[in-house]
Amino acid sequence: MMRDAIQAALKDAQKSQDKCRVSTLRLICAAVKDRDIANRSNGKDPVSDEEISEILTKMVKQRRESAETYEQAGRLELADQERQESAVILEFLPKQMCEEEVEQACENVVRETGAEGLRDVGKCMSTLKERFSGQMDFSKASGLVKSILSQ
Repeated sequence: MMRDAIQAALKDAQKSQDKCRVSTLRLICAAVKDRDIANRSNGKDPVSDEEISEILTKMVKQRRESAETYEQAGRLELADQERQESAVILEFLPKQMCEEEVEQACENVVRETGAEGLRDVGKCMSTLKERFSGQMDFSKASGLVKSILSQ
């Protein structure tokens, strides 16, 4: 379970006194706990590994955007810190697909679902999210699907 892997990594980081890693892992634990609390108040089960992957993906995206913003503002030390945090978070996500793999997956899904026009983008995207959750940037994939369908 991802939750156990994160807790074990936190203990190891604390033993090795890696401050950046400890703080990042604590942020992950806090985000997961927040989602647990929200689920509990809505009568749902504690977060699943799939939901943890969604949380981590969102955290990575936030850090990449922050790093770009810091870089543009000339705050390179803060940009480096964001990238380090992003690297720690990425350790717990499935391996990201390269651009060629994403293109191939999009083409396959368009073909398999029988999508014919832009109105079928949603069907294609839901299939991609089912199969490749946490493995690709779905905003880029959406653009690829749209370009394939508009040809």
